[in-house]
Amino acid sequence: MAINPDALGFETAEAQSSWTSTDSLLYALGVGAGAADPTGAELEFTTENSHGVEQLALPTMCVVLGTASGAESPLASLGSPNYALMLHGGQQVILHKPLPVAATITATSKIAEIWDKGKAAVVVMEINATDASGDPLFTNRATLFFRGEGGWGGDSGPKADTTPLDGPADHIVSLPTRTDQALLYRLNGDRNPLHSDPTFAAGAGFDKPILHGLCTYGMSGRGLLHAVCDGDPARFKAMEGRFKSPVVPGEQLDLHIWSGAGSTRFRTLVGDRVVLDDGVLIHS
Repeated sequence: MAINPDALGFETAEAQSSWTSTDSLLYALGVGAGAADPTGAELEFTTENSHGVEQLALPTMCVVLGTASGAESPLASLGSPNYALMLHGGQQVILHKPLPVAATITATSKIAEIWDKGKAAVVVMEINATDASGDPLFTNRATLFFRGEGGWGGDSGPKADTTPLDGPADHIVSLPTRTDQALLYRLNGDRNPLHSDPTFAAGAGFDKPILHGLCTYGMSGRGLLHAVCDGDPARFKAMEGRFKSPVVPGEQLDLHIWSGAGSTRFRTLVGDRVVLDDGVLIHS
């Protein structure tokens, strides 16, 4: 067992970071905006100079913002777990206000939760960001599973609340991925060769490089934005889901939506394979 349970609560110092209009455009393209699909060209997310169109940022872009890395990351406080056995289990984003297309933010990262699941350790890393005026902008919570790192006798944590979905989906939105989707998405900052290098992917047990889980998450969020929020980022308040299986670039995502007032549930599949489960969108 190499996880350090005393890392619970560790928080980094405040750090500033920024992004530009071009970064917002690149993220939108990375999650499929502008592709030939029922949502149309999405010029408000993919261009900054279209006549009569104001550029907007996709809400899920916050997953690539404000992230500390290396020695600056709170993960450095965990000790020496085997990162080759780590899985990104789930992701939650909370938007306290709509993301601007360009901004400078101040963010902190912390180890918000550590749970002992016996054969694995679960670590929740939380990022909180404020805008230039000091107002809360977004919160990201990434759930990380460290296989083989549990068993120290710690608290196992709360059990997941997975209320069964009621009947068939109210809507299904198909979201095609490009064969080069991962090569485009990686330009947002995640250069893990699992998503680009066939040799590395084969060593990890995959026939070919797989799509970033957060790209699947972002594409699902983009589908929800249009299907539930009429394309208005101000109505998109929070989103969460659990990663179930990988996606190969070129596969089609089918977003199944169970409508609700203020809280909509969803599940993303490839064929009959669930890739993002227990999804919840909070919206106005």
